[in-house]
Amino acid sequence: MTRLRNYALDQWVEGSGKGTTLYNAVTGAEVAQASSDGLDFRAMLEHGRRVGGPAVRRLTFHQRARILKALAQYLTARKEELYRISAWTGATKGDSWIDIDGGIGTLFAYASRGRRELPDETYFVDGGPEALSKGGTFIGRHICVPMEGVAVQINAFNFPVWGMLEKLSTSFLAGVPSIVKPATVTSYLTEAVARMMVESGLLPAGSFQLICGSAGDLLDHLGCQDSVAFTGSAATGLMLKKGKAVLEHNVRFNQEADSLNYSMLGPDAVPGTEEFDLFIKEVAKEMTVKAGQKCTAIRRTFVPEAMVNDVIAAMRKRLAGVVVGDPSLEGVRMGPLAGKGQVREVEKSVDRLRSAAELVYGGPDTLDVRGADPEKGAFFPTMLLYNDRPFERAEPHDVEAFGPVNTVMPYRSVEEATELAKLGKGSLVGSLFTARDDVARQVALGTAAYHGRLMLVNRYSAKESTGHGSPLPHLVHGGPGRAGGGEEMGGVRGVLHYMQRTALQGSPQTVAAVTREWSRGATERIDRVHPFRKYFEELEIGETLLTHRRTVTESDVVSFAGISGDFFYAHMDDLAARESLFEKRVAHGYFVLSAAAGLFVDPAPGPVLANYGLEGLRFVKPVYIGDTIRARLTCKQKTAKEDREGQIPQGVVHWDVEVTNQDGEPVAVYTILTLVKRQAAAGLTPTDAQVERSLKTEAPDAVKPAEVMAKTEPGSAPARVS
Repeated sequence: MTRLRNYALDQWVEGSGKGTTLYNAVTGAEVAQASSDGLDFRAMLEHGRRVGGPAVRRLTFHQRARILKALAQYLTARKEELYRISAWTGATKGDSWIDIDGGIGTLFAYASRGRRELPDETYFVDGGPEALSKGGTFIGRHICVPMEGVAVQINAFNFPVWGMLEKLSTSFLAGVPSIVKPATVTSYLTEAVARMMVESGLLPAGSFQLICGSAGDLLDHLGCQDSVAFTGSAATGLMLKKGKAVLEHNVRFNQEADSLNYSMLGPDAVPGTEEFDLFIKEVAKEMTVKAGQKCTAIRRTFVPEAMVNDVIAAMRKRLAGVVVGDPSLEGVRMGPLAGKGQVREVEKSVDRLRSAAELVYGGPDTLDVRGADPEKGAFFPTMLLYNDRPFERAEPHDVEAFGPVNTVMPYRSVEEATELAKLGKGSLVGSLFTARDDVARQVALGTAAYHGRLMLVNRYSAKESTGHGSPLPHLVHGGPGRAGGGEEMGGVRGVLHYMQRTALQGSPQTVAAVTREWSRGATERIDRVHPFRKYFEELEIGETLLTHRRTVTESDVVSFAGISGDFFYAHMDDLAARESLFEKRVAHGYFVLSAAAGLFVDPAPGPVLANYGLEGLRFVKPVYIGDTIRARLTCKQKTAKEDREGQIPQGVVHWDVEVTNQDGEPVAVYTILTLVKRQAAAGLTPTDAQVERSLKTEAPDAVKPAEVMAKTEPGSAPARVS
């Protein structure tokens, strides 16, 4: 029988001993064995710290982002093999798409964000300067640097691909190596992805390791620079969080636990409305996608008391059309649970729920499996329950059946529905279907403190909605209380979780030398050559141009009003201006910007290619007719842009601009961005060159199922993973 391998110390190794047998969730056939016995977990952590950490930290955010992009492209070219293996977990093609394409899509998303929102540096400057002294000679800034440890990532059985890639994308982009521990029951699919990742040659040595099997004493060897990201049951999370090393070293522990997510039908969404139909469709979908094995699945459904019968009838009809069976067959919309052990867990939870709720649809007697043996496979029927006294019978708010099970509960008012939502004691996501924005506001503000994400749906957003159960890399995934109290993804927020935020204090010049970002008070360099005549490489941080002066005339104001169409009274009506807060006529703020540009722009063709944008504009003092202005332009920050075929090599330069009046008082402050030509294409680092080669590599025919991923299927699952 195939034995899964662990990837430790940059080598594929089999665990010793018999290991855990993993099974095909559809057929019950044995597909592999998983064991981590014999692995030196302390050595794996040390390898990550001493080899992987330095290798990844040497790269900039942009270099790491390019590796993520190349890795995503490499996996995309080979994903059909992953789909084949994913079917063993009981996943339909649609389920596999969420897991496989969703995971790869997260790599793409962070590759893009890394290049757009993070600097081409190994650290991140968080926020602007903080003034700490009256004279401006002592300031503060925050920087974020990679933690110098290892990110231990423990994932759930339900998303063996996405679970790994969504954590890995943020930790790798942050510059931190990872040790990935998937849930054993579906680890054969994770191992298949891991083999592709390693064979791509894209990941620096020591930056990625994999454990298929028990994590043993891994967490006992954690230090203060290490972190743990856990997805799974609240009970397992609590056990891990109480580990001696975790507590002694204050190890960062991010938990995303199973929760009792809700969906609510608004009081206006009566039968016959689009919102009612959308609600029924979404609840049924979330019950059956991945056979209900999603940490974001709808477990509690709140409906107006007068609509209970209509909702139950509509749900029965919808669920009756869900064909259960072998996911490879046409028309099958729900496969089995991940394994027999999971079936037993769900059965226990359902028994507890049924003590407080009535079964209104489904159950064991209704299970009709197409193309498979229900006794051999891990099949479980859809079950819809009804709890008519949701404030008295607490089981639906306390017990989660991690399968295709949902409980309908009535409410009499929006206030009552909001209180019901809170009884879950913290959830990953809630959703509301209503056409009334006032109801959406009331529910959102009333339940947000208890939920990590809220989806507010009506007929206008439904077509493009990503759905109740879809965590996105752009938004945080996590929730308070029972949901674990953590956050994952959320754009750059997920990256910063793996970094240390440190406050710097010092003179503006010293702080600028550390951050490579100029701030006021730091040294300015004035050259005879206009800065717009210099190529990107020639510009220095702190290089400054102090312009000549210009006196603002009434003709300027009148002409600008005619050109812009802005005849606001403060510019054009002398009497009204006298009675205003300005006390007399003022120049347009945008005229001041235009005039400042005229003062500092060098008109002849040169290395400056285009104006790229403007940030942080503030008009701090009025400019009156007769005032004389001048501008100070300082090179604040430089970021080289990635070279693209057919494009002029270029970079983005951030310029600090301060416009002052005749008394030296600031009247406008802002940052402008320009695209500036580089003298030559950027020389590729060895890592860059490796990425470029991989992007041009076609998926080899040699990626054979038997050789590259003769992987298996679930056997025993560690305490439920979400």
